[in-house]
Amino acid sequence: MNLKISGALIAATAAFWGTGANAALLLDPYFGATIGVGAATVFSHDAHRNNSTQSFGGVIGFDIPMFRLELEYDYMSPRDTRLHMGMINAYAKLPTTTLQPYIGGGIGTAFHGNLAGTDIAPATAYQAMLGLTFNIPVIPFKIDVEGRVIYLPDIYDMDHDQPDILQYDARVKLRYIF
Repeated sequence: MNLKISGALIAATAAFWGTGANAALLLDPYFGATIGVGAATVFSHDAHRNNSTQSFGGVIGFDIPMFRLELEYDYMSPRDTRLHMGMINAYAKLPTTTLQPYIGGGIGTAFHGNLAGTDIAPATAYQAMLGLTFNIPVIPFKIDVEGRVIYLPDIYDMDHDQPDILQYDARVKLRYIF
C-alpha cells in the first residue's frame, strides 16, 4: 500500500514539475497604472456640455496568448465632475511579437463621485478600447497606447433630468508582467 501511495506521489510530482516553466507562456499575471487625457460630454434635456478631462487608474489582470482579462480602477476628473469607477475588461489581440494591436470592451460601475456638486448614485458604465501594445523583449514591462470611449447612462436624477456622460480619451498603460 505504501508503494502505491509513494508511486502516485512521485508520478504527480513528475507530472506537475515541468508545468511551472510552461505556465508563464500561457498565463501572464500583471499589474499596472494608467494615465489619460481627453474630453467628456454631458448630455441632458436642456444642454450639452463639453469638458476636457483627465483619468488616472490601476489595473490587475491576466495576459493569455489571444486574450487579456483585467480588473480596472479609474479616477476621472472632467472640469466639474469627480468619478471613481471599477471595470471588468476583456481584450482580443493579434498574436504578434513586438507590436500587438488589440480591441476590447468593459462593463462596470461608477461607484462614487459628484457632478456639479450633486452626489452620484452608483451607475452602470460601459467602455470600448482600441489600442496597440509595445512588447519590450528584455524586461518584464508592456506599454499599451489606446483610445477609449466610456458611456455612463442616467448618471443622476435631478428635477426629472437624467443626464448621460460620454467620455473619450487617449491613454497610456504601463504593465508589469510577473
